[in-house]
Amino acid sequence: MRIAAFLPLLAGITLMAQTIDRTKPPETPPIPAFKMPPVHESKLPNGLSVFLVEDARFPLVSVRLSFQAGSKFDPKDMPGLAGMVASLLTQGTKTRSFRDLAEELTSIGASLDGHASPDVFTLSGSVLSENTAKLLELLADVALNANFPEDEVSLRKQNRKQALLAQRSQPAFLANEKYDALVFGGHPYSYIAPTMESLDRMDQKSMIQFRDTYLVPNNAVLLLVGQLPPRAETLKLVRDHFASWKEKPVPAAPAKNFPESKRQLVLVDRPGSVQADIHIGRLAATRTDPDYYPLLVGNAILGGGANSRLFLDVREAKSFAYDAHSELDRRKDAGVVTAVTQVRNEVVEPAMEAVLGNLSQMAQAPVTAEELSDIKNYISGSFLISLETQASLTDQIDLVKTMGLPDDYLEMFTTRVRSVEPDQIQAAARKYLAPEKDSIVVLGDAAQIEKSLEKFGPVQVEKAK
Repeated sequence: MRIAAFLPLLAGITLMAQTIDRTKPPETPPIPAFKMPPVHESKLPNGLSVFLVEDARFPLVSVRLSFQAGSKFDPKDMPGLAGMVASLLTQGTKTRSFRDLAEELTSIGASLDGHASPDVFTLSGSVLSENTAKLLELLADVALNANFPEDEVSLRKQNRKQALLAQRSQPAFLANEKYDALVFGGHPYSYIAPTMESLDRMDQKSMIQFRDTYLVPNNAVLLLVGQLPPRAETLKLVRDHFASWKEKPVPAAPAKNFPESKRQLVLVDRPGSVQADIHIGRLAATRTDPDYYPLLVGNAILGGGANSRLFLDVREAKSFAYDAHSELDRRKDAGVVTAVTQVRNEVVEPAMEAVLGNLSQMAQAPVTAEELSDIKNYISGSFLISLETQASLTDQIDLVKTMGLPDDYLEMFTTRVRSVEPDQIQAAARKYLAPEKDSIVVLGDAAQIEKSLEKFGPVQVEKAK
């Protein structure tokens, strides 16, 4: 009986094995568009924009309080101030010490941290749903009443100086620093870290002034995502904790005074380096530009992973480098597309030719149907997977609200990616990837590699700082 029952099962398994062609990858099933949960929007009389999003999957609430106050708003003589303020905002308030805050957060299973990007200053937190009211209380206290204790300021400055010394010992950091300075010119996007001098200038007074200037309700977005209390109750909690916050005029954002893209080649001399760090690129499209999706897809084909053209050519075929990739940096006021690799000194010239050749090829010929299909599936699938966690969903909604993106950005993302055609990619590549107007930064030992670079244009040599 047992043998008789087993035979049909064995036959079915054998039949399946015969009909599956294991020499071909399985076909990708249709990738759905993201369905945005309902967003309830309101605004307090003081100008604070409030967005509530119900996510009942987890007994958790994620909170973002974001301001148009990123590092581009730093004073000219104090680059890095926004980042320091963000790191110190949770170190104590007028009524709570750092220890008090830490203990209260721990007692409710919550987190609360500050972060400053080039555009946006954000307080991020999460908590079990039952403790939402307490987290909002602590969030409001930190945002309105942070007092930057002098001992915490002094300690953080010392730690940041040590971290800066470590950063400045890294070739990739130095190359990126010079590259951003070339691409962004006089705009505040051009610096990527504080200086020792700016850290010395920072004190309790400058941090309180930054807070009072930029961390104001009419410059803020409050987003709550998760298993929220009933809407009326949640809005009452928000009003109870934030309604007393005073509205203030906010300084305008820095002007978008970016330099025109042009060919320039800078060699940052770092004697003794056994390899060269290469950055090649220029200003590109932002998320609101019509060229954005073709450039996003084209950049991924060029250098977005282990199956990209740069990786397969520079690393796999030619063995010039461990890694070769391209990046699409998307800020509110400007995008930047960059090809990046690190190669041995003796292969700098052929490696440069390979990278520049791949950039040129993107503009000269359409991408293949297989490349396009594979990368569309990859981008779309990765995007949908990233929205599975509540924290990532909250970050993406916060991105839409703080970066001036259309309300349908998340829902239409996969549709717009999958609608990109080869001719659109080629047109975007001619505009942003063809290397004739690229800034090129190479960091390495000038005595070893300067001659190799001269065939690519006039070389401006600078000492590494």
